[in-house]
Amino acid sequence: MFIVCGEALFDVFATGDTPTGIGFDGRIGGSPFNVALGLARLGQPVGFLGGIGSGFAGERLLRAFADEGINTGCVARIDAPTTLSLVGLDAHGVPSYAFYGHGAADRLLRPEHLAAVPAQARAFHFGSYAMVVEPTGSTQRLLVEREHRRSLISFDPNIRSNVEPDLAVWRATLQWMLPRTHLLKLSDEDLALLYPGRAAEDFAREALAAGVALVVVTRGGDGAVGFTARDTVAAAPAPVALVDTVGAGDTFQAALLTWLAEHDRATPAGLAGLGDAELDAALRFAVQAAAITCSRRGADLPRRGELPPR
Repeated sequence: MFIVCGEALFDVFATGDTPTGIGFDGRIGGSPFNVALGLARLGQPVGFLGGIGSGFAGERLLRAFADEGINTGCVARIDAPTTLSLVGLDAHGVPSYAFYGHGAADRLLRPEHLAAVPAQARAFHFGSYAMVVEPTGSTQRLLVEREHRRSLISFDPNIRSNVEPDLAVWRATLQWMLPRTHLLKLSDEDLALLYPGRAAEDFAREALAAGVALVVVTRGGDGAVGFTARDTVAAAPAPVALVDTVGAGDTFQAALLTWLAEHDRATPAGLAGLGDAELDAALRFAVQAAAITCSRRGADLPRRGELPPR
């Protein structure tokens, strides 16, 4: 079973002016929630670890978990609000986010909540702002420290500087994670924010030397490139009638993890033995999945039947 750790929230899109103000369309989101959703839709057993708030918004999140088949055994119900993320799209469908989550449940996960993590879980995904807000960030790092010697650890920084504007905090978290991470995925935009002017190849070399088995840099409309200690493999973008890119990176992550699980590579040893032909197939599968999400409004991730069979 995969356990995805982090935030679940509502992405709120403006739908236009109304006679008395602005209309909004609230959709369940949050990068970690999207990864869990993607794994579930792609046929993988997955649970979610994170704080879910009280009130009608938290209840709606729980119904979404149930509807999508995401295990809630280690969800922490916390008497706090649910984060809202106002989403604006530019002319190319690229989103920007404004988060309203101070004191919200997704930031209040505590060490005692880790007792609910199932003992049989052997693959964990972490990412986004839950890794840099407290006490959730420290709680998740406790889990990483506990699990990284026996379980697959996947990490996507997915920087949200309007939640934590100090990039030094994000860099410190990434540097702490490198020797404890087996699969690191980050976007070229995040790489440029963290390390301006550094080439992906140079960063990947550093991460691999620190102990990461696979580094993947996504490049938006230019596809993705993966780095192992032996190989560098680039995947071209998939054709798409673009609507927006909300959830594309999370779809890529979920699809990459799914490909690894379907081919018995979702373990530290399995990932370490990944060959170049396998990496090429995995990247192409993930790129194709992300393209499907880009053809839809919001983070509407694909199901397994929409992608090539195993």
